[in-house]
Amino acid sequence: MADIIAYWSEAHTEKREFMATIKTDFLVIGGGVIGVSLARELKLRHSDSSVLLIEKETLFGEHASGRNSGVLHAGFYYSADSMKARFTVDGNKDLTRYCEQKKIPVNKCGKLVVAKTEQEHATLDELLQRGRANGVALQSVTATEAEEIEPRVRTCERAIFSPATSSVNPLDVVHSMVADAKTEGVELRQGVSYLKQRNNCILTSDGKIEVGYVVNAAGLYADQVARGFGFSEKYRILPFKGLYLYSDEPAGAIRTNIYPVPDLRNPFLGVHFTVTVDQHVKIGPTAIPAFWREQYSGVDNFRISEFADVLLRQMSLFVSSDFDFKKLAVEEIKKYSRSHMVSLAASLVKMIDKADYNRWGRPGIRAQLLDIKDRKLEMDFVVEGDDKSFHILNAVSPAFTCSLPFSRYVCDMIAEKLH
Repeated sequence: MADIIAYWSEAHTEKREFMATIKTDFLVIGGGVIGVSLARELKLRHSDSSVLLIEKETLFGEHASGRNSGVLHAGFYYSADSMKARFTVDGNKDLTRYCEQKKIPVNKCGKLVVAKTEQEHATLDELLQRGRANGVALQSVTATEAEEIEPRVRTCERAIFSPATSSVNPLDVVHSMVADAKTEGVELRQGVSYLKQRNNCILTSDGKIEVGYVVNAAGLYADQVARGFGFSEKYRILPFKGLYLYSDEPAGAIRTNIYPVPDLRNPFLGVHFTVTVDQHVKIGPTAIPAFWREQYSGVDNFRISEFADVLLRQMSLFVSSDFDFKKLAVEEIKKYSRSHMVSLAASLVKMIDKADYNRWGRPGIRAQLLDIKDRKLEMDFVVEGDDKSFHILNAVSPAFTCSLPFSRYVCDMIAEKLH
């Protein structure tokens, strides 16, 4: 049986290689917000060059880009020396301006970060300091002032208000950027999967592509693509499932996003209230360890090789990790319970009725990069490349907010590699 499978696989690979070969100066792999933004920026800078983007799904933004919270972050969670701080501040302004120009609705509802105990005030102070260092407008408010912003909020004595935080429908943004890319001369091909690279050619599910330069923005599979080019040696993607629970309360029931004080040692922000662009409310997200890369529901997209690899890595992290993976996993798995999610959210807001929270939204998978040598989660963007290819290995939240300035940065790096 194994011989038959091997013969079938080899025969189909040969069939693809005999299909017509196309040529392009730049190939972008991955049709999320980062991939589309990169393709547009490359075309802007190299107007006489051909830019081709391939996306394995039939629609763009089918994974993280279309399943994220839709929040445009302000940029005060991150230390000033990080790429996230640098790109979030500019990205918030750039993406807000883009949405306004394209008539994409933006809910400028702001965000409160609230404390549950006095012990969390020290972290509020750290966030205020980071905000100042990053040039983010923040307001330190009393509990009374927080209630003036949102009457239902709960906080211990103090809170932070971020007026620059807002929300959009992320798919509206992705679809608008795809339309722009087409107009600007980027060639877009959907339903085309990257398979491997050989002798400066890229083999895809739709034939071969002769490529001048490859840009890998493949999200959940970015590490696998990168390894085919000699990169991502010490990194692997570790998938985490994000779930949101939607409220049936009327629009405007809560005025602003409400977040808990984060644990700055890990990249997850905890269960919080997000006000959507249409002024409805959802709570979440979770960060539940997934067992394969696209484990959205049931056994959809199950791959035995991914399952074995991810499970082995998770078992290793249970034994030893710098972020207490065991505790994280246990706490996150509890969030599959609707009542548990609502109880966590109720610590942030008054008058929460579990009966209002019955609808789970589309799950998303966070493509979180793991340093397998030091057994730690990467907190910042991670990129690697040379004069033939460039790889976006870690582009997790707030990558959606950062997409435009981050793409300019990557294209600057590519220009350096090519000269």
